[in-house]
Amino acid sequence: MRGRGDWHPLSQKKLALDKCSLSPSPVTLKRLRLPKWVKTEIPMGSEFHGLKTSLRQLNLHTVCEEAKCPNIGECWGGEKDTATATIMLLGDTCTRGCRFCSVKTARQPPPPDPEEPVHTAEAISQWGLGYVVLTSVDRDDLPDGGSQHFAQTVKEIKRRKPDLLVECLTPDFRGDMDAVDLVAESGLDVYAHNVETVAELQRFVRDPRASYEQSLAVLRRAKHGRPNIITKTSIMLGLGETDNQVQQVMEDLRKADVDCLTLGQYMQPTKRHLKVKEYLHPDKFKHWKEVGDSLGFSYTASGPLVRSSYKAGEFFIKNLLEKKHSGAKTSFEGQLAD
Repeated sequence: MRGRGDWHPLSQKKLALDKCSLSPSPVTLKRLRLPKWVKTEIPMGSEFHGLKTSLRQLNLHTVCEEAKCPNIGECWGGEKDTATATIMLLGDTCTRGCRFCSVKTARQPPPPDPEEPVHTAEAISQWGLGYVVLTSVDRDDLPDGGSQHFAQTVKEIKRRKPDLLVECLTPDFRGDMDAVDLVAESGLDVYAHNVETVAELQRFVRDPRASYEQSLAVLRRAKHGRPNIITKTSIMLGLGETDNQVQQVMEDLRKADVDCLTLGQYMQPTKRHLKVKEYLHPDKFKHWKEVGDSLGFSYTASGPLVRSSYKAGEFFIKNLLEKKHSGAKTSFEGQLAD
């Protein structure tokens, strides 16, 4: 990604390489027309506007807005105790430059707000949320990558609202497993980290400091101290990956004992970002859900508008958590509506 910050980590040479590798012909450089199944309604409603106003007053950031998520109206507009939000900790400026992401970048972002864990917890405890996702930009400028900030926020939330389910969608912390342990042992309910794409496209899609193996290592490590913790990851489709490559990453994730998988359509946030190579039909996403179920994922959400923090997925994960807590075997029926 080339953000609005003062640092652009992608050189012209790498951009040229990307065009050559991901766009082999002039035809593929054209922007594809948006199919009807990925169009969404304009966000509205009292819950939506109330949550947005509260965020502004408290100077809190959400990935829902920063990443231009198409589901923001549905997630924020839920009824009391069903609405969901993904809070972005550690500021709104990332030290990395992934080419699919619209979050702005800088080599040295402003220092984290030391009061953010408390302010976030106080705000969340007053909202009508049943499930909250905490995520962050990458903070390679911090010695611990921001892991202590994550852990403290979880503890503050649980102290005020113990029944609220908390998911942490973390960076890779540069492969620092002590940082992963710190977050995993903070009292959260779900540990999420996204592999984003297939192994073969990693270096063209993600920042060079990220890697496929490093992401798998983070997901494996999250269960190291807490074997019963739920782990979750997400894959974007439509970047030029093949079916065999998608199949392989799903198998690799199961070998890493990942519990939950979401697959969604990549959407180009601006003209400066990677172009969509293909808009997959909903039937293709249905196929990948069936593959995920057959491979043994406890929960697979697959659809054009599904995102790693999609509200519908959290409904199923709530049930998964309740069944794990009761010791019952988990089995879900039905499918997500596209």
